Amino acid sequence: MSTHVTILGAGVIGLSTALYCARLGMQVTIIDQKSAQRDGCSFGNAGMVVPSHFIPLAAPGMVKLGLKWMWNPESPFYIKPRLDLDLLTWSLHFWKAATKQRLAAAIPVLRDLSLLSRQCFEEIGLDFGLVKNGLLMLCKQQQTLDEEAHMATTANTLGIPAQVLDAKATAALDPNITMDVCGSVFYPKDCHLPPTRFISTLETELTRLGVQFLWETEVKSFKVEDSTLRAINTTRGQVEGQEVVLCSGVWSADLAKSLNLKLPMQAGKGYSLTLPQPAQLPNLCSICTEARLAVTPMDGALRVGGTMEMAGINESITQRRVRGITLAFPQYFPAFEESDFAEVKPWSGLRPVSPDGMPYIGRTQRWKNLTLATGHAMMGLSLAPATGKIVSDILAGEKPTISLDLMSPDRFA
Repeated sequence: MSTHVTILGAGVIGLSTALYCARLGMQVTIIDQKSAQRDGCSFGNAGMVVPSHFIPLAAPGMVKLGLKWMWNPESPFYIKPRLDLDLLTWSLHFWKAATKQRLAAAIPVLRDLSLLSRQCFEEIGLDFGLVKNGLLMLCKQQQTLDEEAHMATTANTLGIPAQVLDAKATAALDPNITMDVCGSVFYPKDCHLPPTRFISTLETELTRLGVQFLWETEVKSFKVEDSTLRAINTTRGQVEGQEVVLCSGVWSADLAKSLNLKLPMQAGKGYSLTLPQPAQLPNLCSICTEARLAVTPMDGALRVGGTMEMAGINESITQRRVRGITLAFPQYFPAFEESDFAEVKPWSGLRPVSPDGMPYIGRTQRWKNLTLATGHAMMGLSLAPATGKIVSDILAGEKPTISLDLMSPDRFA
């Protein structure tokens, strides 16, 4: 008899987990509180697969930089001042994690996770528009380029190829678009894809594999016995499963709390704007380093996204945050003007951000049949296939190929 797995959350992490479980012959049910026509964090992101991003959010210097930025609502990183115990607890954990020792331990884990995920994207066997042209870290200032060059040296040491380019070499690498930069770092192993197309392809394949979707279904409580989750009480009745996977994004923390688990999490709101007919279209995706903007070509359109706004579970659009994006983008790409975005409807999504910059992946000691896969922050799409594979290995009784110690769901217990 095959294992019955119930997955809480139909974002990119939940769908990737379902794919690997179903391919192992497991019976899979996915529960999501939204409809099949949802537009959450898995859809409007930058669509990047980035082994180049091996530094966690909680890194030395980020506390000082965050304090500097948090007073400017148009800055790349903004925390809305408020009296909130969860935010204060999260901030304390963030401060404790932002050390050189913690960074040194986290870097090889994120590298291994990212490289595994890139391999999975290539081997997954589905057509979802993966483009393997690499990524440019664009720098307007020489000081920034020097800092990124130092990062490139680290990347090469870690086995992630990186090349420092001056302005002329940067322009030659992507001649389809005009750039105003002093140089860049090129990461050839990075990729990009259209997130909506990836999600749609996964859903089609899961349906073919017999995965059951329960849309517009809210989890109300859990039926427990000793240290086992026996059933899930939902708005559509009781759902049973031998194994439960919690990957509900920013809503994971509240569900974990109902199971007496401490899962510090903040909703990091990100924004994006997509130009359907851009004046120019690059071949490569890029990061505007000083402005912290992500720029991605997608099936003829151009998506520009960024910012990290921590204002609680709030999906409303803050126009000053959007203006920060539209003002910064033309500084790197002078063929564009702020007015190009006048008729573009901004998108926002809530990223699940752990305080130490590492996702929560693995079993918890509190419940025998519960596995967590959440807290990926801005790396959700990039790390989704690797996360799905690791979770399926756990449920199949296999030892994951990557150490999960720093990603333990119990690390803040």
